[in-house]
Amino acid sequence: MASAASVASMASAASVASMASEDGPPSTPRHTSPQECTMPDTLRPKELPPAPPAPPRPGALRSSLDVEPLTCTIGAEVSGVSLADAARDDDLFAEIKSLLLQYKVLFLRDQDITRADHIAFAERFGALEDHPVAGSDPDHPGLVRIYKDLDSAPEHYENALHTDGTWRENPSMGAVLRCVESPPVGGDTIWVNMTEAYRRLPEHIRAQIQDLRARHSIEATFGAVMPEDQRHALKARFPDAEHPVVRTHPETGEQILFVNAFTTHFVNYHTPANVRFGQDYAPGASHLLNYLISQAAVPEYQVRWRWRKNSVAIWDNRSTQHYAVQDYWPGVRRMERAGIVGDRPF
Repeated sequence: MASAASVASMASAASVASMASEDGPPSTPRHTSPQECTMPDTLRPKELPPAPPAPPRPGALRSSLDVEPLTCTIGAEVSGVSLADAARDDDLFAEIKSLLLQYKVLFLRDQDITRADHIAFAERFGALEDHPVAGSDPDHPGLVRIYKDLDSAPEHYENALHTDGTWRENPSMGAVLRCVESPPVGGDTIWVNMTEAYRRLPEHIRAQIQDLRARHSIEATFGAVMPEDQRHALKARFPDAEHPVVRTHPETGEQILFVNAFTTHFVNYHTPANVRFGQDYAPGASHLLNYLISQAAVPEYQVRWRWRKNSVAIWDNRSTQHYAVQDYWPGVRRMERAGIVGDRPF
C-alpha cells in the first residue's frame, strides 16, 4: 500500500486557524470569498489553470448567518445558526449547502443538539452509511461513535491524511462530525483542499495523470490487523475499488486530486507512454503515486480546527482529505459522525 505515513508528520505543521470574530452588517451575512485572498499573479506559476468561480449562492440570505473564512483556500466558521433548525428549514439548509460547496468544510460552535437532530440534518444531504469496522450507534443507525479514552486499543487509522471510504465503489459524499467530549488541549483535525492540490500541480504532472486510474483497499488498511479469514471476508464484501486519479466534482465541475492513504496502486500506468524500461513502472509508478499522495501535506492547502464540546464540522468528502491529530493522551476525545452516501467518482 502506498501510505501517507511518511508525510503525516508534516500535516501537524498547519497553523491553528484563527477563530476571531467581528460584528458584521445587520442586513446580510458577513461573508468573504477565499478568492479574495489569493496570492498575487506575479507570484503564481503561469501554467496554473484559473481558480474555479465560487458556486452560486441561494437568493434568500439570512441576516443571522455569520461566515468567517479561516484560510485563503479552505474552511469557514459559521455562526448564528442551529443545525437543528437547518434540518427543518429548506432555505437555511440550502444556504449552508452552498457555503459547503464553496469552502469545502464548515465549522460551527455551541451546537447543543440531540442525536436525532444530528441525523436529521445530515440526512438532508442524502442517506447515511454504516461503517463495516467501526459500526453505528445501536439506537441511531448511521451515527458512528469515535470514542477514544484510556481503555481504547491503539490504532492509527485517523492520524493519516485520508478521504473517507474511497475503498467503496461509491465513496462518502461528506460527513457531519460533532464533538461530544474534547481533551483540554490537543486532538485537532486538519482538512485539505484537494481541488487546490490538483490545480497547483506542475502542468506536465496534470497531463500525465489525467487518465490514470487507481485501486483503493479496505483490506490493506482496516483489514491488515485481522486474522486471514476475516481479512479475506472483508475484502469479499468490499473488493478493491477502482477510481480515477483525477475526479470531477459532480456539483461544481471542479477537478480533484483523488488519491490518499487508502490508494494502493495505479491500474493502467504500464503503457508505452509511461514505461521505457521495467524500472519506469517499478518503482516509477510507486514514486509518482507517493508524490501525489504527499500533496495533501502542503500547509497552504490546509485548515486546522480546535475542538470544543458541541463543536461541529461539516465537510465535502469528494474534494477534501482530513487528519485527526492523536496528540492528546491521556485526554479523552469522543466524537460522533454521520457519514453520507456518495456517488461513483468520474
